[in-house]
Amino acid sequence: MLKESIQNALNDQIQAEFHSAYLYLSMAAWCEAKNFDGFGHWMRMQAQEEMFHAMKVYDYVHMTGGQVVLQAVQQPDVDWADSLALFKASFDHEQYMTGRINDLLSLAMEERDHATANMLQWFISEQVEEEATVDAIYGKLEMMGDNMHAIYMLDRELAARATPTPPAAE
Repeated sequence: MLKESIQNALNDQIQAEFHSAYLYLSMAAWCEAKNFDGFGHWMRMQAQEEMFHAMKVYDYVHMTGGQVVLQAVQQPDVDWADSLALFKASFDHEQYMTGRINDLLSLAMEERDHATANMLQWFISEQVEEEATVDAIYGKLEMMGDNMHAIYMLDRELAARATPTPPAAE
């Protein structure tokens, strides 16, 4: 059975993961409206990944005898100055989510909840990967500056992102 403090924190994380999915869908919509179909595809795939994250926490709460309490998801941002600003916002968001996961792990350790701490290790690794991926795209866009040919090529590259595989249920 989950302690109330852990259950509440995990429910907050479920809401944060759903918000992330919503944010990435909003980013996809912005990209698609600007004819950046590859960037839009990448953002849609990221939204799916965030949904998987939310459901991984959701399933864990149920598996451990807790009660999922879904919370309202706030409206995400809808406009960015350009694709560089968009990916900077994505990187900043991933850093924010990493902080949230780290805080959850600290709470689990304080509460001596080893099962939750173990489950969160998957998220720790996932956030390292997500930050690195977004940072690499942001870095490429920064190097490209206003070179629309280069941006077009990156857009085509990101269109090839595969559909994410849901994390294994544990």
